[in-house]
Amino acid sequence: MILISKYLVPKGYTGIAVYPFVILKSKDLKKRVVLINHEKIHLKQQLEMLVILFYVVYVIEFLIRLIQYKAWSLAYRNVSFEREAYTNEFNLDYLKRRPFWGFLNYLRTHDV
Repeated sequence: MILISKYLVPKGYTGIAVYPFVILKSKDLKKRVVLINHEKIHLKQQLEMLVILFYVVYVIEFLIRLIQYKAWSLAYRNVSFEREAYTNEFNLDYLKRRPFWGFLNYLRTHDV
């Protein structure tokens, strides 16, 4: 389900996925299929990890990446969940063939 709220989406971002919702900053973003696909990839990740575990692992990995890269944007882009979503956001069929826990293929350090 897609919700629109400029207040729930953090500054600097256009959308977020909080299972079971995709929250977008503005209504016109609903037309951006690549953005929606990116967020749907996150919903699948969250579901596989029973939601709470997803956030725990995400925060831990983000903090590790922040220490590693010393830059918020680089840390964010190199979290395995984000790497999987950014790598496959243009492939609109990705979720049909995505392996279970597919984000594990993106854990290895590789600068984005």
